Amino acid sequence: MSGNVRLLSDTLAAAKEEGRSALIAYLPAGFPTVDGGIEAVKAAIEGGADVVEVGLPHSDPVLDGPVIQTADDIALRGGVRIADVMRTVREAHAATGAPILVMTYWNPIDRYGVERFTAELAEAGGAGCILPDLPVQESALWREHAEKHGLATVFVVAPSSKDERLAEITAAGSGFVYAASLMGVTGTRASVSSQAEDLVRRTRATTDTPVCVGLGVFDPAQAAEVARFADGVIVGSAFVKRMLDAPDDAAGVEAVRALAGELAKGVRGQV
Repeated sequence: MSGNVRLLSDTLAAAKEEGRSALIAYLPAGFPTVDGGIEAVKAAIEGGADVVEVGLPHSDPVLDGPVIQTADDIALRGGVRIADVMRTVREAHAATGAPILVMTYWNPIDRYGVERFTAELAEAGGAGCILPDLPVQESALWREHAEKHGLATVFVVAPSSKDERLAEITAAGSGFVYAASLMGVTGTRASVSSQAEDLVRRTRATTDTPVCVGLGVFDPAQAAEVARFADGVIVGSAFVKRMLDAPDDAAGVEAVRALAGELAKGVRGQV
């Protein structure tokens, strides 16, 4: 069965045709429970997200800030497994028809088996993977299997990336390019780094692939700011914080739905 890389590309292109950025939400699988996480992903899409990244919880995340680390700890203590991540993708995609990616560090895939992981993700209806710690020069095996199974390979670029390095990364990736708006970890910030716009400009000079910006976007005003220059706006910690702050799981799901609606207005400049 082939994955949904084409659906991802078509969704980003449709947003562009509407004259706006796409809204991409991030939520960890298994948080607050596997079932609750599935409901949260569905709520994000129903609220206005175009694409969702499902995080594979990891005990030693290098990119994730304290909010997402807290959620990952809850998911891991709950016993979340890769099978639960695949179930999250399958059920969320089946319910919404939206493109769902997995964001994961390389070690879990390496241990699970690249062929097994890509085949199962494609079978679940996944659109691809975001791999923040997989060096491009070591990615040939992954890309071979991802391409065979119709999955996007999304790499992360940072403000520190030199132009030659950007060209190398964008030539190897597919789906979209994840532009980290600043050096550091995920989290909410009072303002979006001015480095983000320059990074998008330099990245676009190397590729026609959409460039989506994440790390630090927290509210509709910031989403609108990033939407001026990026093809997509990625929001994670703000969704997770809404769930952590909610009095119960049902309220957390509704908080995700509400925030997605607010951010969807932001990427459309309606703030």
